[in-house]
Amino acid sequence: MLDPRVTELAEILVNYSTKVKKGDTVLIHGVGLETLPIVKQLHKLALLRGAKLVKYEFIVPDIELDFYNLAKPSQAAYQRPHELEFMKSVDCFIGVRSPENSMVFANAEVKNMQAAQKATHAILDERVRNSRWVVTRFPTQGAAQDAKMSLEQFTEFFFRATCIDYPALRKHQQQLVRIMSRTDQVQIKSADTDLRFSIKGIGAVNCCGERNVPDGEVFSAPVRDSVEGYLTYNCPSIYQGREFNNVRLEFSKGKIVKAEAGALSAELNKVFDTDPGARYIGEFAIGTNHAITTPMRNILFDEKIGGSIHFTPGMAYDETDNGNRSAVHWDLVKVLKPEYGGGEIWFDNKLIQRNGEFVHSKLLALNPPKAAKAKGRRKKN
Repeated sequence: MLDPRVTELAEILVNYSTKVKKGDTVLIHGVGLETLPIVKQLHKLALLRGAKLVKYEFIVPDIELDFYNLAKPSQAAYQRPHELEFMKSVDCFIGVRSPENSMVFANAEVKNMQAAQKATHAILDERVRNSRWVVTRFPTQGAAQDAKMSLEQFTEFFFRATCIDYPALRKHQQQLVRIMSRTDQVQIKSADTDLRFSIKGIGAVNCCGERNVPDGEVFSAPVRDSVEGYLTYNCPSIYQGREFNNVRLEFSKGKIVKAEAGALSAELNKVFDTDPGARYIGEFAIGTNHAITTPMRNILFDEKIGGSIHFTPGMAYDETDNGNRSAVHWDLVKVLKPEYGGGEIWFDNKLIQRNGEFVHSKLLALNPPKAAKAKGRRKKN
């Protein structure tokens, strides 16, 4: 029997996130055959909404691994013009990515992965810039294991984090958008971090289920050359089949001048040597989804953790374009809650958030419900 929450999530993706309408061309992209139940529901709902074409495809990570390891350089770098041409006709893109093994690319040929990433960047750009797109995940045993949960626990957590009131989230986050849009100087402080940069003139974007599900963040970007200081991330991050921990970056005039990750420091620097833009930052964001409380080695969830930030080496988004260009866009996350060492966010020398909770009077609704209520009582006394 189909879990009714699968249909609920599919309705969010089709009706709210991408707003599929009559005459649309829809592409449903499943990574991992475990996505079949929701791909089927998405296909059904898109047809019922009147889409003229609903195309679905599945990517099998084990087959992709063979490509990375067996392809000649010319094959890895092939730019796939037929895929680009089709993407130009796509009105709505729904991606569901749930590989069973998050470490499947641990032994992949890195040069071929990087070449393929560069070769398909035009397809990604076309999708991001010219379609109504959204990406999500789906519960699997592998994802549950990465999150250190049973499949039953993970499934409950997954739907609690994804099937939320996104219009209400938009309303609460809009206050943070307004404040960030007026901000010049940002400082992030903790025992292992002292980071300073400007977001003046960049703007801020309210993320509330229209591009990512789960969602809950407001993002901007630093003025490209303004980043100074150092930052230590405290969430594990899987990138190109390797798990990186305790990544520490030092910045001078916006550039990553030193990057460390213990035994994987050499591999870390290879990522940042992909192209010149990989050593500059393309995104700064604050996470607000308090249904997500701990890192689970899945960036789509981890970057939304309530009381976290992510500070992203690589490509800038068009909406908050600081001019940085790269084939890399790597969302690395730092949680600022007390159990992760705490920390503070300052805007123009005014404290905005301490230990993962907002202290600014206009942002209290973005705190966990109990915290927001308690702060409201203290304010009245």
